[in-house]
This record gives sequence, structure tokens and C-alpha cells, in this order.
Amino acid sequence: MLIDPTQRREGFELMVRQYSEQLYWQVRRFVLIHEDADDVIQNAFLKAWNAIETFHGDSKVSTWLSRIAINEAIDFNRRQKKRANLSTDGDMGVANKLQADKYFDGEEAEALLQEAIAHLPEGQRTVFLLRYYEDMKYSEISRITGTTEGGLKASYHIAVKKITEFFRRHD
Repeated sequence: MLIDPTQRREGFELMVRQYSEQLYWQVRRFVLIHEDADDVIQNAFLKAWNAIETFHGDSKVSTWLSRIAINEAIDFNRRQKKRANLSTDGDMGVANKLQADKYFDGEEAEALLQEAIAHLPEGQRTVFLLRYYEDMKYSEISRITGTTEGGLKASYHIAVKKITEFFRRHD
């Protein structure tokens, strides 16, 4: 079925207005820095625009967009990690980066939590962020990540243990 280009654009603009804030906060938990989160969201919506024909309604639009945005955030972090490994500047640490971000208004404990989360393996970090901050059900996280609910529960439990241990070491 062919869609009128004007209707497609208007529908997409409505989708951007409706989901931008939700996706921003999901991505911000992965990326942490405001400007980087904006870039990731822009790239995610660009990918959604290019792939809109592939959306068949098998899941909610919000789940589809979340999957695109979260995958884009994970890819962004991978690229950043590679750049940091190539850089001679060294890594200034998540807590220090957050404190330097003019949009971050959290306390030291929040910065330390973000540091602990940053040390988690990618899969554990993803499930922890979506479950803890977004209060998503395991079934929805499963649709976004393509991981079984049992695997997600185990990853979340291990992530909580690692974060608890991180706080114990930094007490």
C-alpha cells in the first residue's frame, strides 16, 4: 500500500512529538551527556524514518522506537569506548563527566550509581536501566532486546549485586 508522502511526513512528525521526550530519557540513562543523548535521538529517528515501511504493527510503536533508540545508544557507547581506547587522554570517569555536564543536577550518590552502572557488561546495563529507571516489565524488555525473560531476570539480579558491591567498595 502506497502512502501519500505528505501523510507519511505528517504522521512521522506526530510520532516524533509524541515519543521524543520518553525516548530522550531512556537514551539519556545510557548515554548520560545531554548533547550526546540529543545526537543519539536524532539518529534513532532518522533510522526510524528510513525503516518506517518495515513496521508492521507486531509491537507497539513505542516498543519499536525504544528498540531503535536503545540500540543506537548502545552503538554510540561502543564507538565512544573505542575512541577512548585510542585516545591518549585517558578516561576521566563517568562520575567526573556527569559532574562536568551543565545539565546534570544530581548528587554524588547519583553520580556514583552511574559510575557503577557504567562498569556493568552491556546486557546487564541494558536490563538494569530499563527495569530500574523505566520500570519496564520483563516481557517488554524482552521484546526490545530479544532476550528471554528468564535471562533478563538473571541479568538484573547479577547487575544489582554488582552495583551493591561497587557501593561497598566506594564507601
